[in-house]
Amino acid sequence: MQETSANQVAANATSSFTEHLQRSRPELLPYNALLGALNGGSPTGLPAGTAAVPLQTPHATTIVAMTYAGGVLMAGDRRATMGNVIASRHIEKVFPADQYSVLGIAGTAGIALDITRLFQVELEHYEKIEGTPLSLDGKANRLGAMIRGNLPMAMQGLAVIPLFAGFDRPAGVGRLFSYDVTGGRYEEQEHHTVGSGSMFARGALKKLWRPGLAEEEAVAVAVEALYDAADDDSATGGPDPVRQLWPVVYTVSRSGAVRIPERQLAAVAGTIIESRAVAQREA
Repeated sequence: MQETSANQVAANATSSFTEHLQRSRPELLPYNALLGALNGGSPTGLPAGTAAVPLQTPHATTIVAMTYAGGVLMAGDRRATMGNVIASRHIEKVFPADQYSVLGIAGTAGIALDITRLFQVELEHYEKIEGTPLSLDGKANRLGAMIRGNLPMAMQGLAVIPLFAGFDRPAGVGRLFSYDVTGGRYEEQEHHTVGSGSMFARGALKKLWRPGLAEEEAVAVAVEALYDAADDDSATGGPDPVRQLWPVVYTVSRSGAVRIPERQLAAVAGTIIESRAVAQREA
């Protein structure tokens, strides 16, 4: 009997924690849990013949990411909005996925945070089962599968669009990946942005980014790109000296993922604000 149980456990073993949940407790997956809450677990989440109506939920914006000499950087503002209301001024949108990768979220905040936590557990689970970290391409593919699982909710207006970046240790370079709502994965070159302020941040990056940026220069470029996005997009929060709120910025290099200290971000933001005040710039 014990041997039979052991064989059964071994047969069901998987290096994917998400796959394990899907088999044993599918209702615990973030998107399945919300579908069940909406309409008793129906496949569409809505009664038959009912049109999908987007829910008023907090949305997270804006994320910027770029490569620099020696690694990759990701930064996010601190504002979440719900319609025309500021739902939070303190939300964090960039997280370490593991020691050598980071994840930035835009879209429905609650689902995005749950997927982020699940992704962190997914990578830790794989390393424990296999005895080795998942490759950077493998991590990017796993995240795409999770986003694909949220497609029914995305079709109801509850989309999650992440940015994923990490340091590819075998290649010795930082790499950056974007996604669409179907889980499609695209490797980006140089820099990329997502969120409601992405159009304005991308325009800033095109002017400010250059190959071979030093880490300190890349931090300054990211903060200024978010500043420009906040200047034109009401859903993006810029640096706030009154409340002492600064973007969340991570760098990932051969040494691993490191969060930039707030005192450094305050100095960078202060320099940007002062230079624009001196120049008497209106736009």
